[in-house]
Amino acid sequence: MVSDTASNPEPPALSAARARHTLAGRIAAVTMLSALVAVLVSGILAFGLLHLLAPAQGRAQLRSDATLVAAAADLTARNGSPVRVPASVVANLRAHGITIVVLQPTGELTGPEGRPLTSAALRRGTAGLDTSRPTSAVRSIGGKRTYVETQPLADGGAVILLQRVADARGSENAARMRVGLSLAIGLAAAAIFGVLLARRITRPLRKAAAAAHRLSTGARDVIVTPEGPAEVAEVAEALNRLAAALATSEAREREFLLSISHELRTPLTAIRGYAEALADGVVAPDAVPATGQVVVAEATRLERLVCDLLDLARLRAQDFRIDLQPVDVAELVRQAGVVWADRCAKEGVEFRLDLPDPASDLTAVTDGARLRQILDGLAENALRVTPAGRPIVFAAFSSDGTVAVQVRDGGPGLTDDDCRVAFERSVLYERYRGVRRVGTGVGLALVAGLAQRLGGRAEAGRAPEGGACFTVVLPKNGPGVRWGHQRPLA
Repeated sequence: MVSDTASNPEPPALSAARARHTLAGRIAAVTMLSALVAVLVSGILAFGLLHLLAPAQGRAQLRSDATLVAAAADLTARNGSPVRVPASVVANLRAHGITIVVLQPTGELTGPEGRPLTSAALRRGTAGLDTSRPTSAVRSIGGKRTYVETQPLADGGAVILLQRVADARGSENAARMRVGLSLAIGLAAAAIFGVLLARRITRPLRKAAAAAHRLSTGARDVIVTPEGPAEVAEVAEALNRLAAALATSEAREREFLLSISHELRTPLTAIRGYAEALADGVVAPDAVPATGQVVVAEATRLERLVCDLLDLARLRAQDFRIDLQPVDVAELVRQAGVVWADRCAKEGVEFRLDLPDPASDLTAVTDGARLRQILDGLAENALRVTPAGRPIVFAAFSSDGTVAVQVRDGGPGLTDDDCRVAFERSVLYERYRGVRRVGTGVGLALVAGLAQRLGGRAEAGRAPEGGACFTVVLPKNGPGVRWGHQRPLA
């Protein structure tokens, strides 16, 4: 039994998209990484500065404490009594690992309470200190490196403050912990900010993606509110424009299909009606040839319409072939003129050629058959709208490395707005259906497509004869590929 997953494999593009990391995740990761780098750099600098400055700051603080203790001890010296340090000061300093020794004016070493000092280690560690002035030293007391600060008293003697180097480093470690905690809080705040920022930035993108999915399912009333940064808002605006363009394009597609259905139905109805009449024997024998001619004419019209539709569809395919060879454009226009002069004469329309001097070089590397197809298509349109007695002109000329063919007529002409949309499929057909004789709405679109495939362009304008002027401009050196049977450049 085959599972649904096996029978309906997920499209590779969708699988790849799901396998990718989300933009929100990447933004959050980049923010976290940036914050982590900043924290690491800040931590290295902060810890380095603490390592360098903490000992000096500790010594300075110990020196300041010695000054304050000496001032407090001076206040206790009265009438030759031993110098004492207030108990509150002793307790405060002892909490920071600082020991107080008092050198009495009598030369005796005592504790802060004025009792004789009994510790031999303290006696040895403080022996030989210069107590006549403030002094800083490092001594080994009880096998431990100790900072020593002395501060002389007003009536003689001095106070001596002792603090182990390890205890002084303890305050440095506490400072490091505080710095580390601050950096950790900053990193956490950056992570939270990164996640919120990522969600804020990607929320409009997710809305745009949802709108795009709706468009892909056929919805055309999709409107995305532009929000977020300018680039993200531009995506929403582009989607809105795309939705409007799709709605317009599909509306034109429907109109085109309706018009083509109508155009196909007309000759088919005529062919079927006459065929049924012939089959039922209701057509008189002498009217059979005329009936057959009508059927042939309608069949030819139907065939031409189908061929135009096929050519228009093939223009979008990459395998649409063109045969590039040097073509004498003036001669091609002259040969086409022979055919169209007869057709114009039958309709009572004047036909003229407007070609340069025979010595002029109008050779271009192009596909002669496709160029003749363009010329015939323009002439068909011109003959349809040109009244009897008015002219149709075939022209050719060269300029700035290009060769142009032109079909002008004396018909009703085009407005400026008509000229802008003349080569859009079925636009003029819808605009003038029922007003003047129109074709199927395919011919001019086919002309523009063929001109583009040949490396040129098609233009619409007004003719000096009073009607429309259609010009196809082609490069003399071809559309950028070698001669022979080649595909045109896309």
